[in-house]
Amino acid sequence: MTDAATLLPEDEARAQVLALATPLSSEWVAVDEGLGRTLAEDIVAQRTLPPWDNSAMDGYAVRAADLAGPLPVRLPVLETIYAGAAPHHEVRPGTCSRIMTGAPLPVGADAVVMRERARAVPDGGADRVDLTEAVEAGHFVRPRGEDAREGEVLLARGTPLGIPELGLLWAQGLGAIAVPRRPRVAILSTGDELCRADEPPRGRIVDTNAPSLALAVRRAGGTPSLLGIARDTRDAVAEALGRAEGFDVVLTSAGVSVGERDYVKEVLAALGVQQHLWRVAIKPGKPLVVGQRGGTLFFGLPGNPTSSLVTFELFVRPALRRMLGHVDVAPPRVTGRLDGRLTKPPGLAHFVRVTAAWREGGLWAKPLATQTSGALRSAAAATHLLRFPRDASSLAHGDLVELLPLSWVA
Repeated sequence: MTDAATLLPEDEARAQVLALATPLSSEWVAVDEGLGRTLAEDIVAQRTLPPWDNSAMDGYAVRAADLAGPLPVRLPVLETIYAGAAPHHEVRPGTCSRIMTGAPLPVGADAVVMRERARAVPDGGADRVDLTEAVEAGHFVRPRGEDAREGEVLLARGTPLGIPELGLLWAQGLGAIAVPRRPRVAILSTGDELCRADEPPRGRIVDTNAPSLALAVRRAGGTPSLLGIARDTRDAVAEALGRAEGFDVVLTSAGVSVGERDYVKEVLAALGVQQHLWRVAIKPGKPLVVGQRGGTLFFGLPGNPTSSLVTFELFVRPALRRMLGHVDVAPPRVTGRLDGRLTKPPGLAHFVRVTAAWREGGLWAKPLATQTSGALRSAAAATHLLRFPRDASSLAHGDLVELLPLSWVA
């Protein structure tokens, strides 16, 4: 039996994995194809936006000093300024202009009084208004250059691209951007007991690992390719892995433990793959192999379906995100409370499948009844993984716990 004390802690193992993963070469894509990716280079603003001070409200462009006395203050209205139109009059002391949201602030005005703080005054056809609120300079004014100033770094290299970031790029008139290319990921299942979903089982079980991992790769931003199922012979595993040339990442499932027909580690070594780690102090997912040959990373994942998904979540997904240029790639963690009680022997960190729900002012995590590594049904029901620390042996109801939101949740 392997001494758990010799196994690599999860955080150390992930650090070793991430030391091997670097952003890939860049490619040019349309801005709207950049969602979820990162910038491969700084974006320098070519336009100052907004190009002029403009109104944040429908109301009246005023000189704030005109409203310093007793209220209301009655002022003549010089004109109405609409968004997309230029002002024609300067706002001189004792005057104002009606203005719409987004319209340029006229010369002389330094604030906007919202329409709800004004009353129109019938005055023989003259356009006048009573303003009922005193304001300071800058009130409801969007200043020139608030979003961007020409020549400044608008978005730095490595910035993750969400919808607001893409909006900033469109506003600069950009149609294409440079981003790290998507990792190409080969996926291989091994095992005599496996068949494809479209084959009659005939005493075998359907391989769910490869298609599940392909979806996980795609959701993480990579491009998956399935290599099929390799039978449990050295030659079959070698032939299948020989077809993985040119990929950035190779994922195998099963065949990495110490069984008589577990050939993956042996074949990887024969193919010149340098092994960087084997076995991590976690459950599920202890038999994990990570190696590298040239620019290709190899992950030998466990064969049990949930173990495969958990090790992908903890190690492969962060590596893919690093290849895509993300800086913050560790699995996100939130704090909650345990709804129930957990016990285990010390030595391995357990990642317990839980359903987490907000109640009583906090996030409560309830362990699912089934925690076996071959059960996909509990993976389907889980919303988070609860990290049961390596050296702990019990957690009581209400204890603070660390929760990892699952990326595989719909």
